[in-house]
Amino acid sequence: MDWDKLRSFHAAAEAGSLTAAGERLGISQSAVSRQIAALEEQLGMSLFQRHARGLVLTDSGHTLFRSTAQMAAAAITAGSALRDQQETPQGQLIVTAPVAFGSTWLVPRLGSFVESYPDLQLDLRLDDREYDLLKLEAECAIRLWAADKADLIQRKLAGVATSLYAAPAYLEKHGEPHTPDELDRHRVIGYRHEGAPFQMQAMNWARQLGRDDRPPREAALEVNNVFAMLQAVQAGLGIADVPDYMAATAPELVRLMPEYTGPSFDLYFIYPSDLRRSNRISAFRDFLTQEVEALQERNAPA
Repeated sequence: MDWDKLRSFHAAAEAGSLTAAGERLGISQSAVSRQIAALEEQLGMSLFQRHARGLVLTDSGHTLFRSTAQMAAAAITAGSALRDQQETPQGQLIVTAPVAFGSTWLVPRLGSFVESYPDLQLDLRLDDREYDLLKLEAECAIRLWAADKADLIQRKLAGVATSLYAAPAYLEKHGEPHTPDELDRHRVIGYRHEGAPFQMQAMNWARQLGRDDRPPREAALEVNNVFAMLQAVQAGLGIADVPDYMAATAPELVRLMPEYTGPSFDLYFIYPSDLRRSNRISAFRDFLTQEVEALQERNAPA
């Protein structure tokens, strides 16, 4: 079977429309349609049902899509291997990280990495969902949870602690709580975690502290993004449990009840075992390790 026809089919199956597939492949919608029609004629079967809402795979289409997905992943892996044959890291590296960590900690530190590897282009995808590294949706990931698949390699970078924080303006207006029970009289900012990894759901500690035998306290505001939680705290909207590394970017915030420690997470760098010899992965891993070690040294007690 012709690879160009298979590529057009795969792009259309992923995108759900001929127009989106053409944009992805850099060809016209009519060219995609002709290639899929030729493929269907060659196979003697329909691969799509055409609906007003887009393309829907037939049973035969689903069977072929599973195969083309493997072929597409193999092609990406081959491209990665070819890029890594170069003496110095170059080409594209797709990195995914949680929104909050990527926005507040990672991005401000990327300057030195970009300067050290001018021929390496980072495609940074900040998202709290888990990208499938084995399907090469991304080539490496920074996560606040461990990998659960055998074909993934992981390195623990650091532990991430969390605490309760509030803005001075909020405390001036509402007072400062000194015990968990006093939180019941305050505006608490909660984390809306539908669809979030289990570890991220612990970001509702401000609602749960001191209420082991009772339902969590009501949240005055719920958001589904930890970075937005920090911004809400800075705006004086209430009290929230946020990672200490994030709160460090807003030194005006007040840490509340420091004798109570919030949930902690382990930060991991994860990538597929097929990319274990990638010089692009190694360069980024070493950069992260050095940055984390430098941060830990600065925060170490004198």
